[in-house]
Amino acid sequence: MQSTRKEIINQLQKEILLLQGFKPPAPDNSGGLGLGPVEQAFPNGVFPTGAIHEFLGFEQEHSAAFGGFIAGILGKLMLQGSVCLWISMSRTVFPPALKSFGIEPDRVIFIDVKRERDILWATEEALKCDALSAVVAEVADMNFMQSRRLQLAVEQSKVTGFILRTDARKLTANICVARWQITPQPSVLEDGMPGVGFPRWNVELLKVRNGNPGAWVMQWADAGFTTITPEIEQVVQHQRILKVV
Repeated sequence: MQSTRKEIINQLQKEILLLQGFKPPAPDNSGGLGLGPVEQAFPNGVFPTGAIHEFLGFEQEHSAAFGGFIAGILGKLMLQGSVCLWISMSRTVFPPALKSFGIEPDRVIFIDVKRERDILWATEEALKCDALSAVVAEVADMNFMQSRRLQLAVEQSKVTGFILRTDARKLTANICVARWQITPQPSVLEDGMPGVGFPRWNVELLKVRNGNPGAWVMQWADAGFTTITPEIEQVVQHQRILKVV
């Protein structure tokens, strides 16, 4: 009797996770986004799609940082040639730069609205369209009820939503599946030559439903994400010293 009750509870937990966008791992471990330990922070070690992710920005340069990080994720979500919508009042993305993250610029439809209140309305309508792979919205604020409406939309369409909070000094409760903060990190060239290296970010998963928050340093190189560990950093620094010597 007790084992039957436990099985029922486990099955209910699995069904709830599916509704929230958490999918079971693929039998062949395929289908990941290449985020390494970041993905392991989510239930079942799978990045939740068909859900709403919130990204916090406190300074202007943060917008460029999480824009690049999200572009890397979008590049993986759009591998089958699907389309993404990017909604904002003042666009901060330079479309040709998306090619660096494996995205053809013509696969992203930019919608520029004139009023802040129109952003979430347009986002909700876009999230209802199951022909899209993802919707990105740059908005200053979002309350609980607004996030609830977005979540209800993705539960039906299975589209992944990314809400970029451009003025997140006033945090409010919402039902987003995860809350992220992405800040820029100095890039490093492995050969020690001067110039701009690969994009690098400090990735903080501040809140994740049924998962484990954490922080990592990530880099985009060779068409994928790489986790920068202290050991890798030491090897790069050693290579630079050898070249100088």
